[in-house]
Amino acid sequence: MRYYIADCHFYHRSLLTKMDARGFETVEDMNEYMIEQWNRKVHANDDVVILGDFSWGNAEQTIELCERLNGKKYLIKGNHDLYLKDKAFDLSLFEWVKDYAELRDNKRKVVLSHYPIVCYNGQYRVDEEGKPTTWMLYGHIHNTHDQRLIDAYCAYVATQKHHRIGTEELASIPIQMINCFCMRSNYQPLTLDEWIEVENKRLESVVPAPLFGADEKCEKE
Repeated sequence: MRYYIADCHFYHRSLLTKMDARGFETVEDMNEYMIEQWNRKVHANDDVVILGDFSWGNAEQTIELCERLNGKKYLIKGNHDLYLKDKAFDLSLFEWVKDYAELRDNKRKVVLSHYPIVCYNGQYRVDEEGKPTTWMLYGHIHNTHDQRLIDAYCAYVATQKHHRIGTEELASIPIQMINCFCMRSNYQPLTLDEWIEVENKRLESVVPAPLFGADEKCEKE
């Protein structure tokens, strides 16, 4: 099984009260809860793609963390993965470490980046039924106004048309982007299909910010 998750920020104490306001009493409580949630879902032979900002801990702390978490780990580098610069960190704890990757997942293409890419490789690809076959998975922006701007962009693009290559048929432009922010999955890595379900439910309760105009409150009460 292959799972995805972004922005765990193990050991990142400031996220208890700032930005995410995760609400744990201590960073140790947060770490233990996230480890428990991860291992409840992931088994030893499963693959987990981490979409950046895995740990704010030092090399020693992050080594111990990797050894406690189930599964084979693949890391898309985030801007806060500073332990990677420490020669004391064992890079072999990850199957690979990359800035960007493209994978196949059950006949679908998955584009992986810590940062959202709004014009991603394979975006226009569809199957015989016209369903999009490429997904862009990202992290970095947590649950911030930047995410609402992405929502607004995706909503706008979905209203536009293009001529499909080969057939010249006029069709809607696919835009399949998912922020795999760990808080959206209660800190559990999820499969692509599970993330699609989470994203569809999220979009039912979100009104995207206007692309042009004043900053407004965009989520429904």
